[in-house]
Amino acid sequence: MTKKHIQSQFLPIKSGRASEDIALNLEAAILDGRLKPGERLPSERDMQVQFGTGRGVVREAIKILKQKGLLDVRKGVKGGAYVRELEMANVSESLALFLKQHPVAPEKLIEFRESMDRTITVLAIARGSQAEKTALVKAVRQFEAMMGEPEPDLAVTSELDRQLNLMLVRMARSPLFEWVMHALQMGFSSHDYALYEHPAYRSQAAANWRDTAHAIAEGEPMRALSCINRHYGLLRACVEEQNSRQPADSFALPTDVGSRTEGEKP
Repeated sequence: MTKKHIQSQFLPIKSGRASEDIALNLEAAILDGRLKPGERLPSERDMQVQFGTGRGVVREAIKILKQKGLLDVRKGVKGGAYVRELEMANVSESLALFLKQHPVAPEKLIEFRESMDRTITVLAIARGSQAEKTALVKAVRQFEAMMGEPEPDLAVTSELDRQLNLMLVRMARSPLFEWVMHALQMGFSSHDYALYEHPAYRSQAAANWRDTAHAIAEGEPMRALSCINRHYGLLRACVEEQNSRQPADSFALPTDVGSRTEGEKP
C-alpha cells in the first residue's frame, strides 16, 4: 500500500481523543468497503504518519477494533492487523449475548417470533426446493413420534426441534432471518419448551408442527399460516397457565433447552 493510498484512505484526526478518533476512522473504512475482509491494515508506522500521532495511540485504536470483532491481529512474518471476515456464528453469538443480557417479557418475545415465523414460512414455501420440503416433513414425523412417547427425552427432542427451525429458515433463502434465527437458537426462546414439558400441550404442538410441514411441502401458505396461529395460540395458553401457578419472576428460561425456540411454527 503506497503512502499516497494511505493518505487518501483516512481523514486526519483531531486533537483530544486520538485513539477513539482513529478507531472510528478505521471502522468507517471497513464498513463502507474501503478496507475489505482479509485485507491488511497499513503498518503502525504508516498510520502514525497518516494520523500524525504516536505508535501507542495507533495500537490503542487497533485494540479497540479488535475488541469489537472487526480486526484480527496476527504475529510473525505476515503479521499485522487484518480486517476480520465476520461469519454468521460471530453475528449470532453477539446477538444472543445481547438478548440474554436484556430480558424480554414472554408476550413480547412470542409476538416477535410469531411475526418472524409467518414471514419465514411464506418465503420457505416460495423459495425452498421440493427436496428440502420433503426432508422437513420426514424430520417432523420423527419429532412427532418422539413426542408421542410416554416420557420423551426433552433434551433430544429440543435439539431436533431446533434443527427443524433451522431447516425451515434456510429454505427462506434470507441471510438476515437466518442470522436472527441462529441467535434465538443459541440463547433465546419463545418459551416453546413450556409446550413440550406439559403433557396436555405436547401432542397438540407436535401434531401442529406436522400439519405445518405438510402445508409447506404442498405449497399452501394460508394453511401453513393458520397452523402458525394455532401454535402461538397454544403457546400463549400454556404460558398463561404456568404464570398463574407461579410468580412472574420465577418463570425463567431453562439453560438446557433455551435454544429450543421452536417447535414453533415454523
